[in-house]
Amino acid sequence: MVANTFGNIAKIPELRKRILFTLAMLAVYRVGIFVTIPGVNRVEMSHVVGRGGSGSLLGMLDLFSGGALEQLSIFALGIMPYISASIVMQLLTVVVPKLDQLNKEGEQGRRKINQYTRYGTIVLAAVQAYFIATYVTSLSKGGAEVVTNPGLGFTFMAIITLTTGTAFIMWLGEQITERGLGNGSSVIIFAGIVAGMPDGITKFLAGGGKSSVGGLTIVLIVLLVVGTVAAICYFERAHRRLPVQYTKRQVGRKMYSGAQSYLPLKINVSGVIPPIFASSLLMFPTQIASMSGSAALQEAAATLHPADWRYNVIFTVLVVFFAFFYTSIQMNPVDVADNLKKSGGFIPGIRPGKHTAKYIEDVLTRITYAGALYLSVVCMIPALLQKYLQVPFHFGGTGLLIVVGVALDTVQQIESHLISRNYEGFGGPKGPRIRGRSDRAQQV
Repeated sequence: MVANTFGNIAKIPELRKRILFTLAMLAVYRVGIFVTIPGVNRVEMSHVVGRGGSGSLLGMLDLFSGGALEQLSIFALGIMPYISASIVMQLLTVVVPKLDQLNKEGEQGRRKINQYTRYGTIVLAAVQAYFIATYVTSLSKGGAEVVTNPGLGFTFMAIITLTTGTAFIMWLGEQITERGLGNGSSVIIFAGIVAGMPDGITKFLAGGGKSSVGGLTIVLIVLLVVGTVAAICYFERAHRRLPVQYTKRQVGRKMYSGAQSYLPLKINVSGVIPPIFASSLLMFPTQIASMSGSAALQEAAATLHPADWRYNVIFTVLVVFFAFFYTSIQMNPVDVADNLKKSGGFIPGIRPGKHTAKYIEDVLTRITYAGALYLSVVCMIPALLQKYLQVPFHFGGTGLLIVVGVALDTVQQIESHLISRNYEGFGGPKGPRIRGRSDRAQQV
């Protein structure tokens, strides 16, 4: 069955090209991870990041950059400045009428907004690069020889190098989105987390032999991780079905009876976007405060440590906010109701038009509460594991959510290509299909 599936993938030229292109872009990204900024002691920087632990700010930044911060490579900032700029632009699109009008102008308007997002990415990357350069320079003055020749020349070179690296990663992500598989930004973060997992497992097992983490604890962690993955798979594929009835139609002299269908509303429409956005939004000010050299700002940043309860409260609030915000962007109940009305469809017991839109909005709000609660619970797992079991962040809910969510989305895209060409999915003509793309969506 597996060999047959790969054979079908190889027979579809477009799908084969997309997969190979995505792998090629990720290979370029991974090579760039190991290109260190000139004048930096890679070993010493690795020790600095390692001393902070996987649950520290540096550890989180290193996770989302795919290990680039530990190397202090040209890709040390990762894709996070682009994500931060995207958040700002999406919020401004709702607030600023001119941007909202641009967004409604179709492809041309969205291209203009994307251009503004790129400009914002460069500005944010330059600011973050300055604080990173200042931070590593201060480490060198404090005794840790991270920079061989600290000074204005190194700071300027670091800003140019890191900003250029972020711009290149942004371009890679856009190319993957357009010519590859999946959302480019999410795929890049996915690749970074997966690449760091073997090292995280090794460090955890090595530390487990010296600490109180025993065999039973490791078994419990494995069971918890498996359970979390199963929960993520279930909720990412779960739908709420709304029955749809179509009126009778007459084609020529023949009368066709009204067909019955359903409107699937996904429980978690926003996918992995809320935790990524929330992490990015919290990392940016905390990173600046921690690396600014100001004692007051550093003390304030210490309250937003990933293991601190205040951080987790703010993180949860942001996850819930972005779950609703992104759902409202992805699905407009008024548009859905209008499309149903134009196609002759209606929800039994609900009048077409604004009443249908109101009904869909109410149902979508209720299931989004469930989706936001699911995201919050999954993303709180890292804090509990780090606080009580000293588990690396790689095994936390946020990392697992991104990895499993991106993997499911990629598999669903591949299967959609297979079904459109061969009329069969991964399991063959009689095998099961990935739910969420098929007509056997889960009812919740």
